Amino acid sequence: MTSVDRWQLPDGIEEVLPAQAATAERLRRRLLDLYRSWGYQLVIPPLMEFTESLLIGLGRDLDLLTFKLTDQLSGRTLGVRADITPQVARIDAHSLAQPGITRLCYAGSTLHTRPKSLLASRSPIQLGAELYGDNSLAADVEIVRLMLVTLEAAGLGASGVGGSITLDLGHVGVYQAVLASAGLSPEQEQTVFDCLQRKSVPDLRQALAGVDTAAARLVIALVDLHGDESVLAHARELFADRAPAALAAVDALQEVASAIRRQRPGLDIYFDLAELRGYHYHTGIVFAAYVPGHGQALANGGRYDNVGAVFGRARAATGFATDLKALLALVPAEAGSCSAISVPDTDDAALAQRVAELRAAGEIVINCLGADPDPRCDRQLLQHAGQWRVEPLQLPD
Repeated sequence: MTSVDRWQLPDGIEEVLPAQAATAERLRRRLLDLYRSWGYQLVIPPLMEFTESLLIGLGRDLDLLTFKLTDQLSGRTLGVRADITPQVARIDAHSLAQPGITRLCYAGSTLHTRPKSLLASRSPIQLGAELYGDNSLAADVEIVRLMLVTLEAAGLGASGVGGSITLDLGHVGVYQAVLASAGLSPEQEQTVFDCLQRKSVPDLRQALAGVDTAAARLVIALVDLHGDESVLAHARELFADRAPAALAAVDALQEVASAIRRQRPGLDIYFDLAELRGYHYHTGIVFAAYVPGHGQALANGGRYDNVGAVFGRARAATGFATDLKALLALVPAEAGSCSAISVPDTDDAALAQRVAELRAAGEIVINCLGADPDPRCDRQLLQHAGQWRVEPLQLPD
């Protein structure tokens, strides 16, 4: 590497410079305060853990995203977290082990071996909230509402930037019931899963060759089961005879959507009954939020019951997460304070006391180390009759 290359960062790894960092910190604080107002307690999990606990329960995708290294003290394999959710599940199940319902929130950097999408960061700042100990749809509704309020607090939505929010709803129980009715082998199931993720009907037909015709048609029908609420009525007709177990999932989607709409009658809700995001660890409702012009979900989540079982306590669980960096890319930079007070670099007890008072009051006070004050300063401390007073900064001509 030449000297001119030393400034380069790895692809997908970014630094956050002062103006954007100030906006990021204000937004982080605003969102954590929002979660606190809903009763969610802040936890700060470690940056790395043993892979036995860090990767458990959330599927192979997380394993592929995780940087791994050998612990020089124990010789065991460590992972740098790629997702904070399993860490919070461990905290709920083992470290806290509280009875009843537990609400936790978090904010922290993560690291990915590869970007999740073409434009995604490999070092997201993940924020989220998790609700443990309640398996009701009311808990899912609470988490969805909190996710929507999160985006609005970030300045997104109809009253902010990015246009109106669209809520995408799905339920992994639909796919599970339809696949069970088809009687596929594990190898066929994996092939069908891959085809459905790509929504490729020709590949699905090929994968289902030799399967009962009616069962194959039902699987293929999943590809088109997306859109407005009429999708749910169509699904009930399709599933009534061949996959009745899917009807409970459809009813759950209807109930969640109705509860959300009671508080947000104008919200655009999109149903996708072949949504397989996080299928390998989600156990119920899954959801995501989008804004126009941004192809990737800005926040997503779902129900993932019993992940805590590997830590000694199976718990009902639902939650969501967002990436602070993705939010920052869409919201305008907030106008931070550009006003500061210049103070002479003088060893004076009265001056030190006055500076402490100003800083305690929230002012930015910067020592003048040299001939010129810091360019952010528009005021200065000057001594008059033994007292230090704040006055407009007068620059020499």
